[in-house]
Amino acid sequence: MARTMYAPLESDLLRTFLAVAETGNFTRAADGVGRTQSAVSMQIKRLEDILGEELFERGPRGVVLTGRGEQLVPYAQRIIGLLEEAAAAMRVKPLDGPVRIGIPEEYSQTVLPRALAAFSERHPAVEVTVRCDYTARQMAALEKDELDLAVVFDWHERAVGEVLLIDPTVWVTSLTHRLHERTPLPVAVYGNSEWCTEFAIRSLEQHGLDYRVAFTCDTSGGVKIAISSGLAIAALSRSNIPVDCRELTADDGFPMVDSSRVVLRRNPYHSSPAVEGMAEMIREAFRPMSLHSR
Repeated sequence: MARTMYAPLESDLLRTFLAVAETGNFTRAADGVGRTQSAVSMQIKRLEDILGEELFERGPRGVVLTGRGEQLVPYAQRIIGLLEEAAAAMRVKPLDGPVRIGIPEEYSQTVLPRALAAFSERHPAVEVTVRCDYTARQMAALEKDELDLAVVFDWHERAVGEVLLIDPTVWVTSLTHRLHERTPLPVAVYGNSEWCTEFAIRSLEQHGLDYRVAFTCDTSGGVKIAISSGLAIAALSRSNIPVDCRELTADDGFPMVDSSRVVLRRNPYHSSPAVEGMAEMIREAFRPMSLHSR
Protein backbone atom coordinates (compact mmCIF):
# COMPACT_ATOMS: atom_id res chain seq x y z
CA MET A 1 0.00 0.00 0.00
CA ALA A 2 1.36 3.37 -0.98
CA ARG A 3 2.07 5.65 1.95
CA THR A 4 0.72 9.22 1.81
CA MET A 5 3.53 11.80 1.88
CA TYR A 6 3.05 15.00 3.85
CA ALA A 7 5.10 18.17 3.69
CA PRO A 8 7.26 18.49 6.82
CA LEU A 9 6.31 20.98 9.53
CA GLU A 10 8.88 23.75 9.82
CA SER A 11 9.85 25.09 13.23
CA ASP A 12 9.53 28.70 12.07
CA LEU A 13 5.92 28.09 11.10
CA LEU A 14 5.19 26.54 14.49
CA ARG A 15 6.87 29.45 16.32
CA THR A 16 4.72 31.91 14.41
CA PHE A 17 1.63 29.80 15.05
CA LEU A 18 2.26 29.86 18.80
CA ALA A 19 2.86 33.62 18.72
CA VAL A 20 -0.50 34.20 17.04
CA ALA A 21 -2.24 31.73 19.35
CA GLU A 22 -0.85 33.49 22.44
CA THR A 23 -1.57 37.06 21.30
CA GLY A 24 -4.78 36.49 19.31
CA ASN A 25 -3.53 39.17 16.96
CA PHE A 26 -1.38 39.07 13.83
CA THR A 27 0.17 42.49 14.46
CA ARG A 28 1.31 41.71 18.01
CA ALA A 29 2.50 38.27 16.92
CA ALA A 30 4.55 39.91 14.15
CA ASP A 31 6.26 42.14 16.72
CA GLY A 32 7.03 39.09 18.84
CA VAL A 33 8.67 37.07 16.07
CA GLY A 34 10.33 40.02 14.35
CA ARG A 35 8.41 39.80 11.08
CA THR A 36 5.91 41.93 9.21
CA GLN A 37 2.20 41.32 9.59
CA SER A 38 1.92 40.17 5.98
CA ALA A 39 4.78 37.68 6.52
CA VAL A 40 3.02 36.26 9.58
CA SER A 41 -0.23 35.92 7.62
CA MET A 42 1.60 34.10 4.83
CA GLN A 43 3.26 31.73 7.31
CA ILE A 44 -0.05 30.83 8.95
CA LYS A 45 -1.61 30.29 5.52
CA ARG A 46 1.28 28.04 4.55
CA LEU A 47 0.93 26.02 7.76
CA GLU A 48 -2.80 25.63 7.18
CA ASP A 49 -2.15 24.48 3.61
CA ILE A 50 0.37 21.88 4.82
CA LEU A 51 -2.05 20.53 7.43
CA GLY A 52 -5.15 20.91 5.32
CA GLU A 53 -6.93 22.51 8.25
CA GLU A 54 -8.00 25.99 9.32
CA LEU A 55 -6.21 26.87 12.53
CA PHE A 56 -7.76 30.27 13.29
CA GLU A 57 -11.12 31.94 12.89
CA ARG A 58 -10.68 35.54 11.77
CA GLY A 59 -12.77 38.29 13.35
CA PRO A 60 -12.87 42.10 13.57
CA ARG A 61 -10.91 42.10 16.85
CA GLY A 62 -8.35 39.44 16.02
CA VAL A 63 -8.27 35.69 15.70
CA VAL A 64 -9.21 32.71 17.86
CA LEU A 65 -8.12 29.11 17.59
CA THR A 66 -10.31 26.58 15.87
CA GLY A 67 -10.72 23.13 17.37
CA ARG A 68 -7.87 21.81 15.21
CA GLY A 69 -5.76 24.81 16.15
CA GLU A 70 -6.22 24.04 19.84
CA GLN A 71 -5.22 20.45 19.13
CA LEU A 72 -1.98 21.62 17.52
CA VAL A 73 -0.91 23.93 20.39
CA PRO A 74 0.54 21.30 22.79
CA TYR A 75 2.41 19.58 19.96
CA ALA A 76 3.89 22.88 18.79
CA GLN A 77 4.90 23.77 22.35
CA ARG A 78 6.66 20.44 22.83
CA ILE A 79 8.50 20.70 19.49
CA ILE A 80 9.67 24.27 20.08
CA GLY A 81 10.54 23.46 23.69
CA LEU A 82 12.74 20.54 22.63
CA LEU A 83 14.45 22.65 19.98
CA GLU A 84 15.22 25.38 22.52
CA GLU A 85 16.43 22.82 25.06
CA ALA A 86 18.71 21.24 22.47
CA ALA A 87 20.09 24.64 21.43
CA ALA A 88 20.76 25.59 25.06
CA ALA A 89 22.51 22.28 25.75
CA MET A 90 24.74 22.60 22.69
CA ARG A 91 25.72 26.16 23.61
CA VAL A 92 26.94 25.07 27.04
CA LYS A 93 30.66 24.47 26.97
CA PRO A 94 31.43 21.05 28.49
CA LEU A 95 33.26 21.35 31.80
CA ASP A 96 36.04 19.17 33.12
CA GLY A 97 38.04 18.67 36.28
CA PRO A 98 37.14 17.38 39.74
CA VAL A 99 34.19 18.46 41.90
CA ARG A 100 33.97 17.25 45.49
CA ILE A 101 30.56 17.74 47.07
CA GLY A 102 29.19 16.96 50.50
CA ILE A 103 25.48 16.33 51.02
CA PRO A 104 23.28 15.44 54.01
CA GLU A 105 21.81 11.98 54.05
CA GLU A 106 18.34 13.57 54.23
CA TYR A 107 18.60 14.54 50.55
CA SER A 108 20.81 11.71 49.33
CA GLN A 109 17.85 9.71 48.00
CA THR A 110 15.59 12.55 46.84
CA VAL A 111 16.55 15.85 45.26
CA LEU A 112 20.32 15.54 44.89
CA PRO A 113 20.68 12.26 42.97
CA ARG A 114 18.67 13.75 40.11
CA ALA A 115 20.83 16.87 40.12
CA LEU A 116 24.09 14.93 40.20
CA ALA A 117 22.93 12.59 37.43
CA ALA A 118 21.87 15.51 35.24
CA PHE A 119 25.19 17.27 35.84
CA SER A 120 27.19 14.12 34.98
CA GLU A 121 25.20 13.66 31.78
CA ARG A 122 25.74 17.28 30.73
CA HIS A 123 29.43 17.34 31.72
CA PRO A 124 30.75 13.76 31.44
CA ALA A 125 34.39 14.89 31.75
CA VAL A 126 33.84 16.22 35.28
CA GLU A 127 34.92 13.79 38.00
CA VAL A 128 32.23 14.09 40.68
CA THR A 129 32.97 12.77 44.18
CA VAL A 130 30.14 12.75 46.73
CA ARG A 131 30.51 12.61 50.49
CA CYS A 132 27.40 11.97 52.61
CA ASP A 133 27.91 13.13 56.21
CA TYR A 134 26.81 15.31 59.12
CA THR A 135 26.89 19.09 58.83
CA ALA A 136 29.74 19.48 61.35
CA ARG A 137 31.93 17.05 59.43
CA GLN A 138 31.07 18.70 56.12
CA MET A 139 32.09 22.09 57.49
CA ALA A 140 35.37 20.69 58.78
CA ALA A 141 36.03 19.09 55.39
CA LEU A 142 35.52 22.44 53.64
CA GLU A 143 38.05 24.09 55.94
CA LYS A 144 40.54 21.29 55.31
CA ASP A 145 40.10 21.70 51.53
CA GLU A 146 38.62 18.20 51.27
CA LEU A 147 35.40 19.45 49.65
CA ASP A 148 34.54 22.11 47.06
CA LEU A 149 30.85 22.44 47.95
CA ALA A 150 28.71 21.29 50.83
CA VAL A 151 24.96 21.29 51.37
CA VAL A 152 24.56 21.72 55.12
CA PHE A 153 22.00 22.64 57.76
CA ASP A 154 22.35 25.99 59.54
CA TRP A 155 20.23 26.77 62.59
CA HIS A 156 21.42 30.34 63.12
CA GLU A 157 19.31 33.40 62.34
CA ARG A 158 21.90 34.67 59.88
CA ALA A 159 23.08 31.69 57.90
CA VAL A 160 26.48 31.91 56.25
CA GLY A 161 26.28 30.84 52.63
CA GLU A 162 23.53 30.59 50.04
CA VAL A 163 20.18 29.58 51.52
CA LEU A 164 18.59 26.95 49.27
CA LEU A 165 15.60 26.02 51.37
CA ILE A 166 14.03 26.49 54.79
CA ASP A 167 13.19 22.97 55.96
CA PRO A 168 12.01 22.97 59.60
CA THR A 169 12.81 20.03 61.86
CA VAL A 170 9.75 18.55 63.54
CA TRP A 171 8.89 15.60 65.76
CA VAL A 172 7.54 12.65 63.77
CA THR A 173 5.53 9.59 64.71
CA SER A 174 4.17 6.51 62.95
CA LEU A 175 0.63 6.67 61.57
CA THR A 176 0.02 3.15 62.90
CA HIS A 177 1.68 3.32 66.32
CA ARG A 178 0.81 5.95 68.92
CA LEU A 179 4.14 6.17 70.66
CA HIS A 180 3.75 9.93 71.16
CA GLU A 181 1.07 9.18 73.77
CA ARG A 182 3.42 7.16 75.97
CA THR A 183 5.22 8.35 79.07
CA PRO A 184 8.14 8.51 79.00
CA LEU A 185 8.39 9.17 75.25
CA PRO A 186 10.57 6.62 73.42
CA VAL A 187 12.81 8.73 71.16
CA ALA A 188 15.35 7.91 68.47
CA VAL A 189 18.52 10.00 68.35
CA TYR A 190 21.65 10.33 66.27
CA GLY A 191 24.80 9.04 67.90
CA ASN A 192 27.55 11.60 68.64
CA SER A 193 25.33 14.49 67.52
CA GLU A 194 25.53 17.81 69.34
CA TRP A 195 22.45 18.92 67.42
CA CYS A 196 20.35 16.21 69.06
CA THR A 197 21.36 17.48 72.47
CA GLU A 198 21.15 21.20 71.75
CA PHE A 199 17.94 21.22 69.73
CA ALA A 200 15.91 18.00 69.65
CA ILE A 201 16.29 16.85 73.25
CA ARG A 202 16.26 20.40 74.60
CA SER A 203 12.93 21.09 72.85
CA LEU A 204 11.39 18.20 74.81
CA GLU A 205 12.92 19.34 78.08
CA GLN A 206 11.78 22.94 77.60
CA HIS A 207 8.20 21.74 77.15
CA GLY A 208 8.32 19.39 80.12
CA LEU A 209 8.03 16.23 78.06
CA ASP A 210 9.49 13.17 79.79
CA TYR A 211 11.48 10.93 77.46
CA ARG A 212 13.88 8.02 77.22
CA VAL A 213 16.36 7.23 74.44
CA ALA A 214 15.00 4.06 72.84
CA PHE A 215 17.02 3.97 69.62
CA THR A 216 20.42 5.33 68.59
CA CYS A 217 22.04 5.29 65.15
CA ASP A 218 24.15 7.45 62.84
CA THR A 219 21.84 7.76 59.82
CA SER A 220 18.48 9.37 59.09
CA GLY A 221 17.55 6.16 57.26
CA GLY A 222 17.94 4.21 60.48
CA VAL A 223 15.95 6.81 62.41
CA LYS A 224 13.12 6.61 59.86
CA ILE A 225 13.01 2.83 60.23
CA ALA A 226 12.73 3.25 64.00
CA ILE A 227 9.75 5.60 63.57
CA SER A 228 7.95 3.53 60.93
CA SER A 229 8.34 0.28 62.86
CA GLY A 230 6.97 1.77 66.07
CA LEU A 231 10.19 1.74 68.09
CA ALA A 232 10.39 5.49 68.71
CA ILE A 233 9.46 8.99 67.66
CA ALA A 234 12.20 11.22 66.28
CA ALA A 235 13.06 14.65 64.93
CA LEU A 236 13.26 14.84 61.12
CA SER A 237 13.30 17.51 58.47
CA ARG A 238 9.72 18.17 57.38
CA SER A 239 10.56 17.27 53.75
CA ASN A 240 11.99 13.94 54.93
CA ILE A 241 8.92 12.51 56.70
CA PRO A 242 8.19 8.93 55.51
CA VAL A 243 4.82 8.29 53.85
CA ASP A 244 3.67 6.08 56.75
CA CYS A 245 4.45 8.75 59.34
CA ARG A 246 3.20 12.21 60.28
CA GLU A 247 4.37 15.40 61.92
CA LEU A 248 3.58 15.94 65.61
CA THR A 249 2.22 19.47 65.89
CA ALA A 250 1.33 21.88 68.69
CA ASP A 251 -2.12 20.25 68.75
CA ASP A 252 -0.37 17.03 69.80
CA GLY A 253 1.57 18.94 72.45
CA PHE A 254 4.88 18.93 70.57
CA PRO A 255 7.06 21.92 69.67
CA MET A 256 8.84 22.48 66.36
CA VAL A 257 12.50 21.61 66.91
CA ASP A 258 14.07 24.31 64.72
CA SER A 259 13.68 26.35 61.53
CA SER A 260 16.79 24.96 59.91
CA ARG A 261 18.06 26.45 56.71
CA VAL A 262 19.52 24.25 53.99
CA VAL A 263 22.62 26.16 52.92
CA LEU A 264 25.15 25.77 50.12
CA ARG A 265 28.63 26.45 51.49
CA ARG A 266 31.75 26.81 49.34
CA ASN A 267 35.40 26.01 49.74
CA PRO A 268 36.96 29.25 51.11
CA TYR A 269 40.23 28.76 49.25
CA HIS A 270 39.44 28.20 45.58
CA SER A 271 36.79 27.41 42.96
CA SER A 272 36.57 26.44 39.29
CA PRO A 273 34.08 26.56 36.38
CA ALA A 274 33.12 22.94 37.15
CA VAL A 275 32.44 23.81 40.78
CA GLU A 276 30.34 26.82 39.77
CA GLY A 277 28.43 24.64 37.30
CA MET A 278 27.67 22.12 40.04
CA ALA A 279 26.55 24.93 42.37
CA GLU A 280 24.04 26.10 39.76
CA MET A 281 22.75 22.56 39.26
CA ILE A 282 22.21 22.17 43.01
CA ARG A 283 20.42 25.51 43.11
CA GLU A 284 18.07 24.37 40.34
CA ALA A 285 17.42 21.07 42.11
CA PHE A 286 16.25 22.77 45.31
CA ARG A 287 14.23 25.53 43.63
CA PRO A 288 10.94 23.56 43.30
CA MET A 289 11.13 22.54 46.97
CA SER A 290 11.82 26.13 47.99
CA LEU A 291 8.78 27.42 46.05
CA HIS A 292 6.58 24.70 47.57
CA SER A 293 7.68 25.55 51.12
CA ARG A 294 6.64 29.21 50.89
